[in-house]
Amino acid sequence: MSENVPDASSDVKVPILIGSVVALLGANIYLFSQLNGLRAEIGEFRKSTQNEISSLKESSTVSTQTARRSLTSLKDELETARRQASMAAGQARVEAQKHAEELAKRLQLEQARQIKAAEQMKTELTEAVTSVEKAAATKITEVSTEVGNVKTEVQTAKSELEKTVQDLRRVRGDLDGTSSLVATNGKELQALRALGERNYFEFTINKSKEPRRVGDVAVILKKADPKKNRFTIELVADDKRVEKKDKNLNEPVQFYVSKARQPYELVVNEVKKDQIVGYLSAPKVQTTRN
Repeated sequence: MSENVPDASSDVKVPILIGSVVALLGANIYLFSQLNGLRAEIGEFRKSTQNEISSLKESSTVSTQTARRSLTSLKDELETARRQASMAAGQARVEAQKHAEELAKRLQLEQARQIKAAEQMKTELTEAVTSVEKAAATKITEVSTEVGNVKTEVQTAKSELEKTVQDLRRVRGDLDGTSSLVATNGKELQALRALGERNYFEFTINKSKEPRRVGDVAVILKKADPKKNRFTIELVADDKRVEKKDKNLNEPVQFYVSKARQPYELVVNEVKKDQIVGYLSAPKVQTTRN
């Protein structure tokens, strides 16, 4: 394990913008899929509505045609009865006229019944169309609300991501002026993890003479000063020990191991009495340095 590496230890460039774009792209894909689903749902609803209205109109047309045929038949029967009455004589004439009068009454009643039925059908059709229109308006409102909610969620996720990225601070480490983004809390650490560039190992280490395993290295806490937020540790890697003395809170404690070209970084977020809490950041690419 060495602490002096030349240009290979230049500033670590973490693609925050790429991470942001990926997150927003995922949100937009989600929104697009939701909108497609909602459009399909509206299309099916409109199709169902049109079928229902067509069925009501067809039913009304059939009823009207049946009623017209019935009236026509009665009118024809009445005309026949009247002709027979005018041609008959005596008792036959009286009976024929009586039959014609009965048919005239039946025709009048049938006309009145059909007028009433037509008005009833018209009322039912109007109510059905109104009901369908209300249901369509309600559905469209629900869909619009859902789309608005999805857009709000996307915007909220975007704002939270931007805020988290802004909260991340680039802090200069203790090796050759190199610096990196540092997380000071769990939310920021999750943002770093989401970038997928490095592996992160959280730890809580108590003061002890025995090393504590963190990732693939070991750490010994030798001193913790909560008043000054400073600490001293000993790092154990590659069968070597290196002391990092009087380090500050949220300061990247950087060191190299033989299998990585980029430095490991240990960040302490809390200094307590005889205890430190933080995380170890290790590069994912593990290749031997020349």
